[in-house]
Parts: sequence; structure tokens; C-alpha cells
Amino acid sequence: MSHNNQKNRFETENQILMAQQWMDGPIGGIAGAPPARWQRKRADTSTANTLNHSLNASLLLNTANDNALNMSNNVLNMSANNIAVNTLTKTPSNTPNKRATPNRSTPGCALKTTNSTNKAKTPKTPCNGADRFIPNRSAMNADISHYLIMNCKENENQTIDGNNQSTANQTAISENLVGDLSNFRIMCYQNKAPIAAEGQANSLKVLYSSSKCGSSSKKTSRYIPTQPERILDAPDIKNDYYLQLIDWNASNILAVALMREIYLWNANTGDITNLLTLDEELYVSSVAWIEDGNHLAVGTSDGDIQLWDTDHMKRLRVMRGTAGRVGAMSWNSHIISGGTKTGLIYNNDVRVANHLISTLNGHNQEVCGLKWSPGGQYLASGGNDNTIQIWNNSVTTNADNCKPIHTFTEHQAAVKALAWCPWRPSTLASGGGTADRTIRIWNCQNGTNLYTVDAKSQVSSILWSTDYKELISSHGYSNNELIIWKYPGLAKVAELTGHTARVLGLVMSPDGSTVASVGADETLRFWECFQIDAQKKKKTNFVPKDKLIDNALRSTIR
Repeated sequence: MSHNNQKNRFETENQILMAQQWMDGPIGGIAGAPPARWQRKRADTSTANTLNHSLNASLLLNTANDNALNMSNNVLNMSANNIAVNTLTKTPSNTPNKRATPNRSTPGCALKTTNSTNKAKTPKTPCNGADRFIPNRSAMNADISHYLIMNCKENENQTIDGNNQSTANQTAISENLVGDLSNFRIMCYQNKAPIAAEGQANSLKVLYSSSKCGSSSKKTSRYIPTQPERILDAPDIKNDYYLQLIDWNASNILAVALMREIYLWNANTGDITNLLTLDEELYVSSVAWIEDGNHLAVGTSDGDIQLWDTDHMKRLRVMRGTAGRVGAMSWNSHIISGGTKTGLIYNNDVRVANHLISTLNGHNQEVCGLKWSPGGQYLASGGNDNTIQIWNNSVTTNADNCKPIHTFTEHQAAVKALAWCPWRPSTLASGGGTADRTIRIWNCQNGTNLYTVDAKSQVSSILWSTDYKELISSHGYSNNELIIWKYPGLAKVAELTGHTARVLGLVMSPDGSTVASVGADETLRFWECFQIDAQKKKKTNFVPKDKLIDNALRSTIR
């Protein structure tokens, strides 16, 4: 019984084994049938291993080729540099250079020189090479640049025209349209770097954020005395901002009005002379010397203008007026213009009996500033109505055409300080009163305001220095000082202090080296702030100090 069971079990296991072999073998024993599963699996594994080995070998070969190529380039660069250096620095010899032999240990390696011992290095960018230029088009005038480039191209294709008149007309039209282009650069920067805001901290340390703030006074190379050269007492000077109480003529004689009297001080000799004394109820409101001579115009509180010959100490004539005191006067050749308290301006010809030529009505309050320009083309008038009127010289010949060509209303207070630029007769400087405290520069050809600066105090007078291209201004409340300004730009150069009350007027010596200021502190101070070169220009001769009264710096003008 047990023997039959073992036999049956053996037969069953044999059948199972045959079934497994049949499953792993070809399907149904058919020729050309797909291979068995275990054969396919082993074949796939063998193929993958073969591909991996091929790919790795290919990558290694490419890497080797790249390294060889880089080494070849480096060696060639180094060899070229060595050859260039040897060519420039060594003296040529008769021995020819040896040929480079290939490195046989490394296939594909570039040729190397046998005498090269340094390792190959990548050449650096030369330090003196050009850098990139990144323009800022917002700071350029692209229109003018395009015009200049196109104009050059057109000129190359055009023939030279012999008509000089046509060329001159084209030049004039071009200057009127685009300005003077003779010194204009193409694609040039026109604006400066912006000023950084106060308190700004920039970690990049760029140019505009690290610039220093400008000082309040401009540094100058010349020495400017801060103390007056001499002082004269001016007792009983009338403390009135609207009056013109001092003037200096071409003969170096200074005229000063002290209430009812006028005194003449000769700067050459130091002599002091009393010219006139008015009645008790009157006072002198203005004085003005003729341009080249010793005739003095005297304005009075009752509206008259007196003409005096100071050489003979004689009054020549009186030109009557009815419009109140004459607080400002100015000469234009033989014509004396006077501004009155009512706002009217009278133009008088001193040569004829009927002296009144024309009357200008441009101010509705007192005229406190009046100046003719050099050459007599313009007349500027400033009034207590805070305006400046610019008149053409035709008002002296045509009484019917008495209208101002420009009216400036930017000042916020009375305008007494007026001064024309000596080297640019169409440029006017003006200063405002206590409520304004500004100095303005005007172009009277087109009526534009060129510059403006806050003077911090009342402006009573302005003068121009031709030698130094500067301005000097006198001030009242609240600083009572003189300030020198650089032109153009109006940068402060120096401050001259000493007056204890407001400065009423300011005049300049004939040579332009000395300025005299009269103040409400009843002093007349002389400042040598524009010293001139003795080799280039003869200086005005002042009386030596040792000849002054009591051998003192300070004396009285009366």
C-alpha cells in the first residue's frame, strides 16, 4: 500500500516538473516562436549593460578630447604671447628657434615649445583697454546733435558757394533758431549731477550723494580788507531809505547831503567845502554828478532841481517842479531825469529854457530808484509800489510815446537799489526792501529774470565792479552790512561789517577800487574792497593819513 503511494507521488512530481519545462520552453514547440521568458530577461540585462559601457566610454573620450582641446588653446595662446614678448623685448639673433615637437605620451595634445617652463594661463583683459560707454540720453540735447550730424553730411555733398552774403544770412538764421553752435559739442552732457537730499545715506557711495554742500561764502584768492580804510563823521544825515544822499564824480570829489547842507570832500587833497545851505523848512533829498564834469544836480524837498557849478561854487539854474520831493535823479548826457514822491518822472534838458521834455507816469507811489543805462538806451525806475519800469530812450524825444517796454513785478517791497552792468548794458541788477530782501538780475532785451538771491536783509544800493566782475550791495535792517557777490551765479564772496545802523547809500570811486558807504549811524566809511594792480591801472590818489586832522583815521566831513 505504501509502495503504491510513493509511486503515485513520484509520478505526480514528474508531471509537474515536465509542465514547468514546457511553460519555459517554446510555445507548443513551434519553430520561430518567441524565446522563453528567462531567455528574454537575460537578453535584456545583457543589452543594458552593453549600452552603459558604451555610453561611459563615449563620455570619457569626449572629456579627454575637451581637455586636450583646452590645453591646446592655452598652449597656443601662451606661445603666441611669448613670441610677441620676445619679438618686442629681445634683439634678433642668427640662431633660429627650434621647432615644437608633439607630446607623444598624450594623443591629440597640441604642440609645445621645448623651452617653455611656465604653465599655460588664460590671458587677462589689458588694463588700458576700452570700457563700455552707456550714455544717459536724458542729459543730452538729441535734437541739436542730430542737426549737427545731418548738417555735416549735407555740407560734404554741397559745393562751395562764393556768395558771402548768402552765407552770412544762413549763419544769422541758424544762430537765431538754434543758438551759437561754434563751441557746441555733439552728444555732450548739459546737466550736472543732482544734489542729494539732506540727510540721505547711500551705501553705494555714488558721486551725487557724497558731494559736499557749498559754503555760504565763495573762496577767493585775493585779499579783501574787512575793516574800512577810513571813517568820516556825517552828522545830521537824514535817515530816510528813499533818498539819494551821496555821489562820487570823475574828478574824485565826493558830495554828501546833510539835511539842509551839501559838503564836497576832495579825495585827492582831503579838503572839505560847504557848497550850499537851504532854507530851514527845506532839506536836500538827492544829489547827482554829471557824467564827465563838475556840475552837480541837487534835488530838494519842495520838488525843485538845482544845477550847480562846483568849480566856481555857483548855482546855474533852478528847474521848478510841483510834484513833491525829488528822491532820485540820473543823468543821460545833458538830460537830467528826476523821480518824485507822487510817482512821476520828469526829463529835463538843462541846455534850453523850457527844460521839461517829457513826463513819465508809470508808478502810483514814490519813485525811489532811477538809473540810465551806459550809452543811454534804457531808463530803469523803481518805486515804492514794488515795481520796476524799463523805459526806452525815445521818451526823451517823443513825449507822446511814454510807455514802459517792460514792467517787473517780482519784488515784494520797494525797489531803490538799481545798477546797470558796465560791460553788458542790457543787464540790470535790482534789490528789494525789508519785505523782499532779494537781489535780482534782469535781461532788459527780452524782460527775463536771470538770477535771484536772498540777501537776508533790506537792499539799499548795488554797484558793479568791472575789474573783478562782481557786485557789491549795501543792506539795512537787519544786518547793516556790505556784501560782495560773484557774477554770474551770485555766490557770496565776502561780508563787510562795521555800520551800527542801516546803510543808506553806496558809491564807487572813479578808478573802481574804493567804495564809500553812508549809514544811519552818521558815519561815512571807505572800503578798499576792489584793489587794482598798480601796473595795469593808475589808482585814485587819496590824501595821506598823516595829513588828516589830528593825524587820526577818523575825522568829520562837516
